[in-house]
Amino acid sequence: MPRDQGATRRLGRGDWVDAALEALAAGGVAALAVEPVAVRLGATKGSFYWHFANRAELVTAALAEWEQRYTERIIAELAELPDPVDRLRGLFRRAFGGALTGAIDAAVLADAASPLVAPVLDRVTRRRLGYLRETYAAMGLPPDQAASRALLAYTTYLGLFSLRRAAPGVVTDEGLVSALEPLLAPPPPPPPR
Repeated sequence: MPRDQGATRRLGRGDWVDAALEALAAGGVAALAVEPVAVRLGATKGSFYWHFANRAELVTAALAEWEQRYTERIIAELAELPDPVDRLRGLFRRAFGGALTGAIDAAVLADAASPLVAPVLDRVTRRRLGYLRETYAAMGLPPDQAASRALLAYTTYLGLFSLRRAAPGVVTDEGLVSALEPLLAPPPPPPPR
């Protein structure tokens, strides 16, 4: 959203990063060009160069913020919930209900081969899968089942945003909540001996 032309507030590096995340969600890494982001902010290219040496530095900063805001911060907040099922419910609510988060994730995935994107995407994917695996293990699933359910949950998340892009309206929020319920089920009791 362009800034009010009469505003006197100076743009900080964080403003540029936030605008870059919005541009990333809307158009992928290719949308992180200096001029369109400057227009989005109602700023000049000179303001950009005050905070960043080049476009690659902006992309790197936006990806670092994406990792921090939409992975590390969420995991830290969920750690305060003692029940692993409550942690998963909270995670699913945030992940599947966050249109901006999903749009950014889909855009980052689309540019997975980019040398700027690939290492961050790999790190975020491994961190998220690890967190899911740990949470499912805390529910009592054996390691192999926890890993399988973590993979299923994460691919469901990634697939949902691809589906919503391809066919908006096919998946309702209510339908999604119902479809996710099996991913929250505790492990079955062991068979009697």
